[in-house]
Amino acid sequence: MNTENARAQMRKGVLEYCILSVLEKHDCYASDIINIMKEAKIIVVEGTLYPLLTRLKNDGLLSYRWEESTQGPPRKYYKLTAEGETALSELHTSWEELVEAVKFINENNFKSQQS
Repeated sequence: MNTENARAQMRKGVLEYCILSVLEKHDCYASDIINIMKEAKIIVVEGTLYPLLTRLKNDGLLSYRWEESTQGPPRKYYKLTAEGETALSELHTSWEELVEAVKFINENNFKSQQS
């Protein structure tokens, strides 16, 4: 088994959830999201983030606004929509259920049930 590939797939699987969770706290510029994710040791690059933000916006989960910047061009700040808040709430529940299921499996010693 290629554990690095499995780890990468797990990270990909929670990327949307993590981005929505970051935006639940406050509106963010894309580079802010990248920095927060790096702090959490979830590495995401611009080439991955921007298409994902666009898809989440097109799905109605995010909106954005432009703000002037003192250092360069205006910046696009993303925020959760009401639909995004609902989706995030559902993802919170799904995440907790998944964590509990994995804990259950890891903490119990199951024997094979052969017929």
